[in-house]
Amino acid sequence: MSEVIVIGAGPVGLLMAGELFRRGVSVEVLEQREQRGSDSRAIGVHAPVLAALEDSGLTEALLEHAVRVGRGEARSQGRLLGTVRFDRLSTRFPFVATLPQAATEKVLSTVAPEPQRGVQVSALCPAADHVDLRTSQRDRRAPLVVLAGGPRSRDLVYRNPAAHTYQDRYLMTDAEVSDREDAATAVVHLEKAGVLESFPLPGRRRRFVAWDFPRASAEARPRTARMERTLAAHGEKVTGDVTGFGVRRFVAPRMRSGRLLVIGDAAHEVSPIGGQGMNLGLLDAATLAPLLARWINTGSAPEESLQRWEQQRLGSARRAAALAGLNTRLGRPAAPTLNRLRGQGVRLMLGPGVGTAFTRAYAMGFDSAA
Repeated sequence: MSEVIVIGAGPVGLLMAGELFRRGVSVEVLEQREQRGSDSRAIGVHAPVLAALEDSGLTEALLEHAVRVGRGEARSQGRLLGTVRFDRLSTRFPFVATLPQAATEKVLSTVAPEPQRGVQVSALCPAADHVDLRTSQRDRRAPLVVLAGGPRSRDLVYRNPAAHTYQDRYLMTDAEVSDREDAATAVVHLEKAGVLESFPLPGRRRRFVAWDFPRASAEARPRTARMERTLAAHGEKVTGDVTGFGVRRFVAPRMRSGRLLVIGDAAHEVSPIGGQGMNLGLLDAATLAPLLARWINTGSAPEESLQRWEQQRLGSARRAAALAGLNTRLGRPAAPTLNRLRGQGVRLMLGPGVGTAFTRAYAMGFDSAA
């Protein structure tokens, strides 16, 4: 019997398993997907995560594949509204490392046990000294279980886990771009038709995310045509697939029930407009792993530390959700007058004094693990 079972082999589950494994804990990873995911929605790794993973060697491995984004700009109708200078923050890693989620998972998988794929968990039953799992293959039992299976796994632990669904929808594509002066700069265009975000990726590519009409056709061809029109207005072209997605907000009341712990998007889901969702989960895992290793090695739960961990992680999730909500509202379409007022507000947000606080917030500098 494994000492810990981790449910979910996305970035958060892989890191959780890897951090436990390197501390000498026997870990089993269960994943319902037959194959590793090929999507790359989460691309930014923030400074607190890079600092937390440095001792394990994972930071160095991630940075080998990443672009170091030291600056962000907000623009409207071709005019600069303000800048976010990550490279001026007093932190060990004054930048955001951007790389596709698939590349992040590949790095994290080098230190984690190989997941058992095609295993669907249908029930979790915590007891005094173990947790029972009902799965599609066979029932299992472990002293500790960590649920990192994302939003779809939430029903296993929470009653009626309703998330707030935003009205907004977005289009996303990764496009090849030519050499440019802002190759390592993130750019947010706040336009009358809605936001267009542009983030550097390795290999002369950029991630583009654009606001989309909530009731627009979800079919591939009209979706691609809408993105082509949006990018053409900024001198860019679609060179790959275009996907669409909506956004939700959920923060659980608790992240622990005895020997069962919940981390990542299963416990808290925030709008990806802001790029902090995956990082919240990675910090959940990085800060929880030493506590669970101590529990296994001593046979006694570090109750005070676990309570503090839960309170701090939920506090960080609420702050990230509030910031993501602000980003989502700022990115909606606006009439000309409102768009001008929005631009003036962004100038104030990113101006002298208060701009440093917003920069720190966007870099997750207010996270409890920072």
